[in-house]
This record gives sequence, C-alpha cells and structure tokens, in this order.
Amino acid sequence: MKTARTILVIALALGAGFVIRGYVTPSSSHPLPPSEQSAPETWTCSMHPQIQLPKQGKCPICFMDLIPLESGMDSGGEREIRVGDYAASLMELETTVVERRFAEAEIRMVGKVDYDETRVSTISAWVPGRIDRLFVDYTGMPVRAGDHLAEFYSPELVNAQKELLHAIRRSPEMVDAVREKFRFWGFDTTQIEELEKRGTATDHMTINATAGGIVIHRNISEGMYVETGTKLFTIADLSRVWILLDAYESDLNGLRYGSPVEFSTEAYPGETFEGTISFIAPMVNPMSRTAKVRVVVENNDGRLKPGMFVRAIARPRVADGGRVMDPDLAGKWISPMHPEVVKDGPGSCDVCGMPLVSAESLGYVAAAEANAPLLIPATAALKTGKRAVVYVEIPDQEKPTYEGREVGLGARLGDFYVVESGLEEGERVVSRGAFKLDAELQIQAKPSMMSFRSQEPRAQTHCPVMGNPVNKEVYVDHEGLRIYFCCPGCDSTFKEDPGKYLKQMQAAGVVLEQVEHQHAH
Repeated sequence: MKTARTILVIALALGAGFVIRGYVTPSSSHPLPPSEQSAPETWTCSMHPQIQLPKQGKCPICFMDLIPLESGMDSGGEREIRVGDYAASLMELETTVVERRFAEAEIRMVGKVDYDETRVSTISAWVPGRIDRLFVDYTGMPVRAGDHLAEFYSPELVNAQKELLHAIRRSPEMVDAVREKFRFWGFDTTQIEELEKRGTATDHMTINATAGGIVIHRNISEGMYVETGTKLFTIADLSRVWILLDAYESDLNGLRYGSPVEFSTEAYPGETFEGTISFIAPMVNPMSRTAKVRVVVENNDGRLKPGMFVRAIARPRVADGGRVMDPDLAGKWISPMHPEVVKDGPGSCDVCGMPLVSAESLGYVAAAEANAPLLIPATAALKTGKRAVVYVEIPDQEKPTYEGREVGLGARLGDFYVVESGLEEGERVVSRGAFKLDAELQIQAKPSMMSFRSQEPRAQTHCPVMGNPVNKEVYVDHEGLRIYFCCPGCDSTFKEDPGKYLKQMQAAGVVLEQVEHQHAH
C-alpha cells in the first residue's frame, strides 16, 4: 500500500512540473515559424571574412561553405562599429585624447665594462737583454708610476754606462748626447743621475713603470731573453673605464654624442651608475644588427671592473621629426674628443686642445626650435609587422561609434608612440579595449587589424591549364564556380583533376565567379 502511494505522489509531481514548465518557458525558446525567421542577407567565409556574398555558396578563395553573417552590434560604415552603452561597459573601453607634448624615449642596451684604451700603456724592451728578476710576477697587481717591475742584464747597457762615465771624465761636450741615448732607451732622469753619482757601471738595470694602474698583461718570465721592442708589461689605468654597449639600429636615431646614460651591474643590485656617450660606431654588425656605443665613466673607487655585464638605459627627449632635444646641451659647445668638456661658447678642449663644436652639429635641437610630437598611448596601436591600426571615436553620435584607421607611427617614447600620419590633434583614440573592437570587426568580416586594406577580388584572366588569356566563351561551372579557359580542350583537362587547378588558382589569389546552375560551354 505504501509503495503504491509513493508511486502516485511521484507521478503527480512530475506532471505538475511539466505543466509549470509549459507556463514559465519563455516564448522566445520556441522556434519561430519559417515565415517569421529572417534569412541572413549576407554570407561570409570563416577563413576569409573579407568575402561577403548575398547568397549561400562556397568561398571563392578556399571553397569552404559560407556561413551567415550575424552580429549583435550595429555595423555602421565599412570600417565603423557602433557599440551600446552596456556593451561598451562590458568591453571596458577607454579613450585618450591625441595631443602634442614632449616625452622621453627609453632605449635599452646591454654591454660590458672595458678598459679605457686611452689609458692603457705598454712597457717594451729598449735594448736586448735577459730578464733576471721579476718584481711584478702576476697580472692584476696594482702599480704606481716609477715602481720597479723587473731587473735585467744587457751587455749593451753596460757599454753605454761606461761610455757615459768616460764622457763625464774626458769629454764633457759628449755628456748630453750620451744622456739623450739613455732617455731614448727609457731611462728616467733619476736613474741617469744615480748612475753618474755611483761612478761605476753596473751589469743589471731596473725597468720601472711609466704609468700607474693595474698590470693586465705580463709577457715575460725570469731567465727569458728579450729583443728590442719586445712587449714586457701592459698597464691599464682603471680610474676611468669604458662601457661598451650594443644598440639596435632602430634605436640609433635617439642616441647622440654627449648624451647621459644610466646603467646597473649584477655586482651592485639596486645601484645606478651614470656616464656619457663618447662614441657611436659608424658601422652596424651585419649579424646582430647592432652598433657599438661607448660610454665614459669615472671609476676612482675601482668598483667597476673590466668584464662586468651591464644593463643600460638612455632617455633622450624627442621632438618632432625624431630630433633629440637636451636642454642641458642645446646651445652649448662640446669637445669632439672628450664629451665631458662642455662650455657656453666656442673655445678649445681643456684636455686635448681641439676646437669645440656646437651641440647642434652633433644632432641636438635647440629648445626654442623644437616642436612637441603628436603622441598616442602605446596600448592604442594594434601593430602587425610594419602596419598599425587605431580606433578613433567619432564624435556627436547617438551611440559610441569607433572607426578603424591605419596610421603611420614613429619612435616609441616610453608608454607612447609618435604619430607621423593618420591622426589629428584633439581626436580621441581607444587606449583600452581596442583589440576587442578589432575582433568584433573581424567577426563582421570588415577591414580589421589583420586585413585592414579591403582586398579587391582578382578576377580570372588566364587559363588554369595553359596559362594563356581566357576566352569568355569557353568555361566550365564547377560546384557553383565558373572557370574560364583559353580554348576548347582545356576544359576537358580541367575535368580530369579539378582539385589540382582550383588549388593553383587559390594559391594565386584568383577569385572565381559564382553561378547558380552548373553547366558547361
């Protein structure tokens, strides 16, 4: 009895559910009668959205079945799209005014610390002899000017000492000439005076450092015989070093001689060093497409060591036309050899004596002559290779309306791009959500980022079999497409393997005519 009652309750519940469902199901869930369904007016290809045809069929490019073109948004013009307020909020669209103002570029480079070649000295043997003792017996040893490096024996020097002592005693008029010979051999005044005071020749002489720094090369060892000109030691002064950076050729326009550069090293995380560009290589490496940029840095504390890896940033302030503006250098005069020498007017370099040159001759533009470039946010530009598309808000519209527009971009300045063409000051561009608008245009088969220029169909002009100009009287209709031939006989060849010739025409970008009924001539 209980089982029968339970079955009855379940049956009543299911019946009530079906009744209730019939009342609450919205009418839109029922299919409309065929007369009330609106047939799509346009058919497109899912692979080639630029194809839009008024009737169902196959894509004339890839021969896929066309699909109806539908969109929940208003279509607008060919490159326009109208978005409702609710849709705009879901897409999180934001716009920014196109304006003229100065901005700084960020040119990032990598490189390493190296010796300052102008502060590297080589000590060579002036006379032949034998190295009997080394005072500097390993590389990396710091030395000062005048420090002893090695002791060597030379019979030629012994004879020269005797000649000098003999001249002092017997031929005073020859003393200066003999002293000059010692100077040519690398002896300083102190060594010559010690020899004269001692009054006797010695069979060993000391080689002294001619400059202070770090011994970076030791080319001799004890007991080694050397000839005149043999390189003995190489000493580098590390109180000033070079930073050798690699700059991509696309960034070279923003780099100038004398511009400041900031850099950091792995050895001192969080610390920034500064230097000045002293040289930009006149050639580009054909493999890496980079040019060497040299930065001069003072290194009195010796913290920067040759071989250290560095990451550098140059921040040039760019005016219109890609010209670099530096308020600190504009109107100044700079040494062409020593960029740290900057003066208010013409003159000579305090270091090398060369005439100073104007900052304008090095590529700087005076602030009074500089015009601010036209800028848009970097997020507004949709780039594909060398092309760029932005979406511009059309004013005075009932609904938010945006137009896709191809623009010419210049250098990237931080978070902005310089606009060379395609936009006017005061217009508003979509700076957030542009990709969503572009995706909607692609769905609507309108010109978008990937196919912005409307592609004109290429009509068939040549026979797919022989390659000759077509004869409009000779053709074959195949699966709704009309193929023309140059002469009778080619149509028969086509029918033997139509897929082969259709693929060839597809690869050539040929768009075939569509027909309703298949027949042949």
